[in-house]
Amino acid sequence: MIDAETVTRLTPFDALVAAIREMFRADCVMPVRHHHTIAVPGEPDATALLMPAWTVGEHIGVKLVNVFPGNADRGLPAVSGVYVLFDGKTGQPLALIDGGELTVRRTAAASALAVDYLARRDARHLLVVATGRLALHQIGAFRAVRPIERITVWGRNPDRAAKIVEALQGDIDARVATDLEAAVAQADIISCATLATAPLIRGAWLRPGQHLDLIGGFTPKMREADDDCIRRATVFCDTRAGATVEAGDLVQPLASGVLTPEGIAADLYELCRGAHCGRASEDEITLFKAAGAALEDLAGALLAYQRAGEG
Repeated sequence: MIDAETVTRLTPFDALVAAIREMFRADCVMPVRHHHTIAVPGEPDATALLMPAWTVGEHIGVKLVNVFPGNADRGLPAVSGVYVLFDGKTGQPLALIDGGELTVRRTAAASALAVDYLARRDARHLLVVATGRLALHQIGAFRAVRPIERITVWGRNPDRAAKIVEALQGDIDARVATDLEAAVAQADIISCATLATAPLIRGAWLRPGQHLDLIGGFTPKMREADDDCIRRATVFCDTRAGATVEAGDLVQPLASGVLTPEGIAADLYELCRGAHCGRASEDEITLFKAAGAALEDLAGALLAYQRAGEG
């Protein structure tokens, strides 16, 4: 049994980014996740996800996770769940792992992995468009791959943004942004993790050399960036099979013709295996859309399990 606190301790971001990179290079079987909408009386619909992945003859993992947007009003995390790790030769259970903490850490680490290929090497200013549980993880993960010196946090609720900044005081230059357009213009990396259904980031705001990371928008109806962002940027994603079906930031532009399948430059498989070089120039605008991939959970679960055994 590996609880949330232990997951955090056993999966430092440098090691977690490396583990996810290796899993994208490996022969991991990953069916498209099961995705179910669940009505919640008087609140936004919830989402239930079933995410299996396995390496043949080695390990099998399944994550059961619920996303309840209404939890924000209760002071509870929007994402909760469990992860079950099995022996790939016998099918016997090996570990039951806190799924909420595993999810936020691997989500942040997967975007950090993309940052390592797509953001400028000298990127130092990170704008986080998020005030939920993931925000501090985004910051920690990105600092593991880039020399981040300044953090700006924007949220619809300034008080929640202030709490994120307060948690960072004494560790790094951090401040709350009140003007999103101005904050975008100043940042080197913009990372969004919201439940927005209408675009927050406008392509007209972007400047050459920036990297835009989109973590929210995990259903076709959700969106964090507008069509101009797609037009101006070189587009990447975690997996083509998942992001082009589930993520509104790609699904909607694909449906309207703003983006073509060939217009997606590469996914993390291609980046990690060297089939695409990533950022091509200092002035290029890059956009990464994460939909979430079960192999990322398996990588994180294995890292936690193996390190627990070493302890």
